[in-house]
Amino acid sequence: MIKGKTEPRIWTKPLQELTPENTLGYAFCDFCDMIGVDLLPWQKWLAVHALEIVHKGEQWQFRYRYVIILIARQNGKTFFEVMLNLFFLFGLKSHLILGTAQNLDTATETFEDTITQIENTPELASMIQKINRGTGKRELVIDSGDRYKVVAATRKARGLSSDLILMDELREQTNWEAWGAISKTMMARPTAILFGFSNAGDVNSVVLRHLRMQGHAMCGDPDGIADSRKSLGGEDIDESLGIFEWSGEPNCALDDREAWAQANPSLGYGFMTERALQSAMITDPEPIFRTECISQWVETLLPEPFPVNAWESGIDEDSMIPGESELYYGIDMSQDRTWCSIGVCGMREDGNYHIEVIARRVGTEWAIDWFRNRANKGTMNLAFQGRGAPVSGLAEQICTLPHVKRCAIEGPELTNGWDRFWDGVAAFTPYEDGEMRGGVKIYHLPQPVLDAPAKTMQLRNIGNGQSLPDRVKSPDDISPLFACVMAFSAATAIKQESKKIYASAYSSSYSFASI
Repeated sequence: MIKGKTEPRIWTKPLQELTPENTLGYAFCDFCDMIGVDLLPWQKWLAVHALEIVHKGEQWQFRYRYVIILIARQNGKTFFEVMLNLFFLFGLKSHLILGTAQNLDTATETFEDTITQIENTPELASMIQKINRGTGKRELVIDSGDRYKVVAATRKARGLSSDLILMDELREQTNWEAWGAISKTMMARPTAILFGFSNAGDVNSVVLRHLRMQGHAMCGDPDGIADSRKSLGGEDIDESLGIFEWSGEPNCALDDREAWAQANPSLGYGFMTERALQSAMITDPEPIFRTECISQWVETLLPEPFPVNAWESGIDEDSMIPGESELYYGIDMSQDRTWCSIGVCGMREDGNYHIEVIARRVGTEWAIDWFRNRANKGTMNLAFQGRGAPVSGLAEQICTLPHVKRCAIEGPELTNGWDRFWDGVAAFTPYEDGEMRGGVKIYHLPQPVLDAPAKTMQLRNIGNGQSLPDRVKSPDDISPLFACVMAFSAATAIKQESKKIYASAYSSSYSFASI
């Protein structure tokens, strides 16, 4: 029988050797022992590491303000939340504890489990002053006046001031409204801490993806998901954030028992069983099993824009554009007009094409300066969607700079250019009958800002069997990829010359185009 791994696969290392003097985790474990509760090994380990404290003179504060815990389903996460509630409420005398989840029923379940645990512990039950179970309102008040309150994961949580926040189902937060409102209730509490719990997210898990990326960056980016943040103008990494991720290795086999043990620390301890995981593996679709049971992020819950493995086949870490090749730059802007991206395309020595994102930052003014500082060294071909795109106006402004050549992609050439780009990516893969596609290939470096939208970008049907990238429905910002699409479209455009190929009714001469 295999046993779950006590230590997570990815975790933020402590600032010091952890002793009873610099972590409240040992006090947490003692509190659980005192009320007759047995913790699992992973729960004890997590408490010791997540409740690390630092001393500021005679004062102390938690090392982390935000603790993100990723773990597969049914491993005792809710029970750990219950014990945190009790420790902070009765042990630390916290003034206000907030419990929340995107689905209020989930937070209510944790609330009821907490009440049950208190009522089953005589020394705690005697301290209950009031339990409110009114419609849409759950609140426990003890005799000291300290409270545990359940709130919906919405902006309506403003106005409270909390010492502990338990935020469940973090993967379900698809925008920043709930996080922005609830997390800020800690601002005036110097020893406050937020615990966010979840299994792996998907392409829509906006908040969890951002926090996980920061956490991985702090840990040296073990899975290669965060190495572009600083080089492409990403946000600063928050050192008050701790991540503790029980998950299988990326791309592991579904039946990899080592991955099962790594994602399920309760496995073999009387909770999760190997037989249960085996049954789930057989009956679940692969994306469901990976996210729920191995706690792996699956970026392909939505249809991919390119054939399977086509984008990965174009990765070439040594790819480059030789000095004699003409360069075509592309520019694009995110749908919310926050990010601006610049890509470049040029022909390789082998006759195929290389694309690359060379700049991506917040705002727009920097892009004008970027071209102004480089165009004085020679003509720059600038490609962009000429109409109906967030970047169109900015690109037209840049094209007024000296030595910037306007290459607006619009009308039929917009769809033609996208079709050529799709063919260039798909050229690495065979048709359904096994025959290779052939044709010009597109190579690129392994850049996360390109790789993410290349897996998740959604397409919209514009009729007659044609499609174009959909900025609105795509979960990732597609501007880095679309900037490269525009650059490639310009680089591969057929240069048309206006020549007659017919006899003029008003002339005795004929004019023919060269063939």
